Amino acid sequence: MKITVLGASGALGRQLTQQALERGHDVIAVARTPERITVPDSDRLHRVAADVRDPHAMAAALGTGATIVSGLGIAEGEKPGALTAGARAAVAGTPAHVVWVGAFGTGQSAPVAGGMTRTLLGRFMREEIPDRVGADTTVLDAGGTVFHAGPYSNGALSDRRRTLTLGEVPHRMFPARISRATVAAAMLDEAEAPKHSGQTVVPLEK
Repeated sequence: MKITVLGASGALGRQLTQQALERGHDVIAVARTPERITVPDSDRLHRVAADVRDPHAMAAALGTGATIVSGLGIAEGEKPGALTAGARAAVAGTPAHVVWVGAFGTGQSAPVAGGMTRTLLGRFMREEIPDRVGADTTVLDAGGTVFHAGPYSNGALSDRRRTLTLGEVPHRMFPARISRATVAAAMLDEAEAPKHSGQTVVPLEK
C-alpha cells in the first residue's frame, strides 16, 4: 500500500512514517526539510521536499491515488493557515483516503470536550482554532477521517488502543493523555481499513 505522510519531520509525522514502514507500506514522507525526517533509510521510503503553502509543490509531491495521513501541526511562531492549505492540497489529488489529525476540543469535538477544556483552548489556541477547523472541514467534506487527539505524551504504543466516535467519548473534566505512538497506530489502522469516512473520531489508549 502506498502511504503519503504530511509533516513527516514532526514528532507525530516521524511516528507515522516509521510505523507505516514497519507495517510494510511504501511511504512518501513529505516535509519542508526532508533531512529532518529522522527515521532509518529504507528502499520503501521516499523523502520529498514540499511546503504545504505551495500548491504546485504539493501537487507534485502528492500525485494521485495514495492514502494520505497527516502529522501536520502549527509550529511555534508560525502564522495560521498551513493546516488549511495542507488539507486543500491533500484532497485535491483524488487520494484513496485522507486521515487527518486535529485537536480534541476544537471544531466537532468541542461539545464533548467539556467547558474547562474549551475555555483553555480558547485562551491558548485562539488564533489557530479557525485554521484547525478549516482543515478539518476540508477533509471531512472530501470523505476523509479526522482524528481529534487529547494532549500528547511520549509514551509507548498501547496495545489497548481504541478509536471512538464522538458519541462514544467518555465525559471527563480534562481529556486523557495519549502517546503519539498510539495516535499514529490508530491513524494507520484507519488508513488501512477505513471505518469512519467523513467522521471526526477520538483515539484512546484504553
